[in-house]
Amino acid sequence: MRSVMLDIETLGNNSKSVIISLGAVEFDENGLGREFYMNVDPKSCILAGLQMDADTVMWWMQQSDAARSIFKNKAEPLEDVLHEFKQWFPKDALVWGNGATFDNVIVDNAYRAANMNKPWKYNADRCYRTLKALYPHIKPIERLGTHHSALDDAKYQALHAIEIMKVS
Repeated sequence: MRSVMLDIETLGNNSKSVIISLGAVEFDENGLGREFYMNVDPKSCILAGLQMDADTVMWWMQQSDAARSIFKNKAEPLEDVLHEFKQWFPKDALVWGNGATFDNVIVDNAYRAANMNKPWKYNADRCYRTLKALYPHIKPIERLGTHHSALDDAKYQALHAIEIMKVS
């Protein structure tokens, strides 16, 4: 497995947003592999200099009970989550995120805020949103799991990316 689909949930929509969960799954043309998921303590993100905004908090209040359950689950300090993710991350993998300026960039900035190096190389960033825009005729698979669950979203996006890569 040489690719990782990354998905995060945040309390903002800028490049230095507070992260509340980080989910990822390895994938290749044969399917999904190892998974990673941890919730992040928002206070630790704020202490590291990351930001939240009221509009995103209000948006979360309008999401499903299943999606909002993230706020009831145990959360770990940002530095611990980033360390665990770095330990999990496969060497020399490409890292895909949903948006050229969102998931990957926010996680990169979180590593910088925590004075840590991210686990992927500068040239390994990939954009799932661009990939799916290039192949709009390849429809996403049936949605499983909870919308706005970082791991469920990562798996869904990876499965769709696999379908696109099969025909491209």
